[in-house]
Amino acid sequence: MERTVLLVKPDGVKRGLIGEVIKRLEQRGLKIIALKMIQATEEHARAHYPGTDKWLRGMGEKTLENYAKYGKDPIKEAGTADPLELGKIIYGWNTDFLTSGPVVAVLISGVHAIDMVRKIVGTTLPSKADMGTIRGDYSVDSPTLANVEKRAIHNVVHASGDPEEAAHEIEHWFNPEEIHDYKRAEQDVMF
Repeated sequence: MERTVLLVKPDGVKRGLIGEVIKRLEQRGLKIIALKMIQATEEHARAHYPGTDKWLRGMGEKTLENYAKYGKDPIKEAGTADPLELGKIIYGWNTDFLTSGPVVAVLISGVHAIDMVRKIVGTTLPSKADMGTIRGDYSVDSPTLANVEKRAIHNVVHASGDPEEAAHEIEHWFNPEEIHDYKRAEQDVMF
């Protein structure tokens, strides 16, 4: 049994996809143990992300790969080809996006919940997300377009990537008194 966090981002909230997201999680046998809508402050949104040099550099390197794939000049588009500096720019865009409207934070419990939720939501880049996943079905955004428009990718949801990230996000988004446990009716049949 694991716990993981899913956020319905401002684009998903504004498009009325909260119910669809929750439906897909519950249909899979996952259990919602906390749920709330929040207007994140800049400080809260920034603290959601690791913000370490390693994480920033990784974001920058992915952006450079994307620029190269589509023949874009990073210096012309973003003013730098330094992965760390690009990561800092993207960090700002992500923070701006998370604060651009309400976010629905969902705490999920279940067998292999982290991997199961990641499978349900699909890969981060909508163009690579399989049809049948939340991102594959509801997001058409492109990292290239997002970079050119100097904004975060609109991909409907965020899901914790690993146990360490999930632990940070659980503590970051939920207070212990907001977390509930119960037995789902079909639990004895499913596992």
